[in-house]
Amino acid sequence: MSFDIKPRYYDPVKEEIDQRTQRIKRQLQADGKLKSDEEITDAFRSDYGSPIRGAFAQGGPIKGRQSSIVTSAGMLRLFIFMLLIGGMMGYIYFGSIVLYIVLYLSIGGGLTGLFFRLKASRRK
Repeated sequence: MSFDIKPRYYDPVKEEIDQRTQRIKRQLQADGKLKSDEEITDAFRSDYGSPIRGAFAQGGPIKGRQSSIVTSAGMLRLFIFMLLIGGMMGYIYFGSIVLYIVLYLSIGGGLTGLFFRLKASRRK
């Protein structure tokens, strides 16, 4: 009985590929066809930077882009918040009839807004 110990993580095919890759890389660097690792790292560090640097620094919209106050997300959130608060307060004071009124008003408002958006997009 003899010991036949095989290393756990040794992959001869991968080892051969790595050696061949390193040999070809050294040969190309010697010929001047490939930059060295240090040159590549330096070039990457010098070019590293975002083309939109500072675009979000002020937290406002991008310059040159106009947006209406009605279409802003903040106004929509405020409208939904006020609708919910009004519905809760109306339910407390007047009962469940207020929920139906709020439902009908919100459906009517949504359809009206959709109508004006479609009308505006047709003009363009």
